Amino acid sequence: MVMVEQKKKRFALFLATSDSDFVKKTYGGYFNVFVSTFGEEGEQWDLFRVIDGDFPDEKDLDKYDGFVISGSPHDAFADADWIVKLCEVCQKLDELKKKVLGICFGHQIITRVKGGKIGRARKGADMGLRRISIAKDNEKLRGHFGGEVPASLAIIKCHQDEVLELPESATVLASSEICEVEMFSIGDHLLCIQGHPEYNKEILFEIVDRVLNMKLMEQEFADKAKSTMNTAQPDRDLWQKLCKTFLKGRSEQV
Repeated sequence: MVMVEQKKKRFALFLATSDSDFVKKTYGGYFNVFVSTFGEEGEQWDLFRVIDGDFPDEKDLDKYDGFVISGSPHDAFADADWIVKLCEVCQKLDELKKKVLGICFGHQIITRVKGGKIGRARKGADMGLRRISIAKDNEKLRGHFGGEVPASLAIIKCHQDEVLELPESATVLASSEICEVEMFSIGDHLLCIQGHPEYNKEILFEIVDRVLNMKLMEQEFADKAKSTMNTAQPDRDLWQKLCKTFLKGRSEQV
């Protein structure tokens, strides 16, 4: 009998932020945070620091089963060389119908690439734990969650920009009082989330303290952001399930 070796699934992280000293010391870098959240044994994950202009060759894009675009302190509507290049690569991934999970900045980049509009959040910057409402009766979500779709999920938010106008082909999957487009999908290959499924309390608090020390936020805003996690935690397990089943192209068994 001829044994056929199963091809290892391969994914890429497009990291659009620099590693803070805290993240390097605690986790060895954001790459490890993402892989521990979305990766599984037997997979290959590659890191591209797109913020530093590091991208895969176009001819290699087809070798990957999926891509994750991280958050960033930069505006997705800006025209820095690396942001323009990222948009061009995402356009190619869309043409190839590759799975792309866009998180925060990544969520906004996909919006830009697909013809939507992004800009400063209408209700101001949002930082802290938020409970967002999940769309009912969505067949894709049922498949990802393995049956019943939760009415709402808690997720850590950290953004000053948002989707102002959706691309025509997009379907809203979640919303909140603060942000109309918390999550959307396009086709079967693009899933975009405004919040951070990969964040935990420690990462959020370190970002809040760092931004506060840079005098980019008021003490009251920082205290309020931290207080959202006094008695609650993000629904990390359910976000992991959703993101993993999307990226791996499978549905959970009902």
